[in-house]
Amino acid sequence: MPTRIILDTDIGTDVDDCLALALILGSPELALEGITCVYGNVLLRARIALKLLALRGLHHIPVFGGAEQPLTRRDGIYWEGHEGQGLLEPAEENLMPQSESAVDFIIRTVMNNPGQIHLICIGPLTNAALAFLKEPHLAQNLAHLTLMGGVVRGMNRLDLPYCEHNIVCDPDSAHIVFTSGAPITVVPLDITTLVKIDKAGLERIRKAGMPFHAAVADQIARYPRFAAQGQTSLHDPLAVGVVIDPTLVQLQPVHIDVETAGRHSAGATWVRTLHPGELANIQIATAVDSTRFENFFIERVEQ
Repeated sequence: MPTRIILDTDIGTDVDDCLALALILGSPELALEGITCVYGNVLLRARIALKLLALRGLHHIPVFGGAEQPLTRRDGIYWEGHEGQGLLEPAEENLMPQSESAVDFIIRTVMNNPGQIHLICIGPLTNAALAFLKEPHLAQNLAHLTLMGGVVRGMNRLDLPYCEHNIVCDPDSAHIVFTSGAPITVVPLDITTLVKIDKAGLERIRKAGMPFHAAVADQIARYPRFAAQGQTSLHDPLAVGVVIDPTLVQLQPVHIDVETAGRHSAGATWVRTLHPGELANIQIATAVDSTRFENFFIERVEQ
């Protein structure tokens, strides 16, 4: 029986959201119930998702617009400005998400299917936090929540930022999610930066030959970091991969606190081992089989 999932995404800025969706659509182990968009211009993000679904012939999967702003508007919305370029045509402004809000869709789907829905969050956690706040019983009815977010810095990874993007964009929402009591798997930046797609991988996707593959390949090629470096990290796809096959990573139960204040540390994820008797509802990826995942990813997406 496929795992029933909702994908909560800020698709359109980093190409990794597009690639995460492509991995989902190429994986029979997953049944996509719907896509919820978060952060910034969620209408544009929804149109991007709808276009990709249409290119795959999946017109039945609903897409929903969610929270545009974080819970507290301490910083401006991060927006690179290339979102949708090369994918959306002017005539496709009629692509519209469902009228129901993303938050209400998440709540309705989970509460109507207790213990059956797996939420995958690959953007700022505002939609998830609002859902937990609105429905106090959501956490106990959610099968699982897997998210790409946070960062564990050590002396060997001083190249990494103090705070990871999905958390720093809305630290208050991250705090709500991590303290919700829901079963959570965290795939952090220090692990996702160990898996890449390069030009050879791009060409394999392009050569798959369908309009969907051509669009995905074009989005990779257009992504500024890929264009500059010839490769980019598979941040969000790894979170999806862990839902399909948890053995791709090593997981450890931990406690996570999110810093919600501080000039340098707002959005930092402080990770520690559990105290004796402490609830072990959060696990974090601490290592990844990079070669196996990179091959797995390309093989699924080029189908």
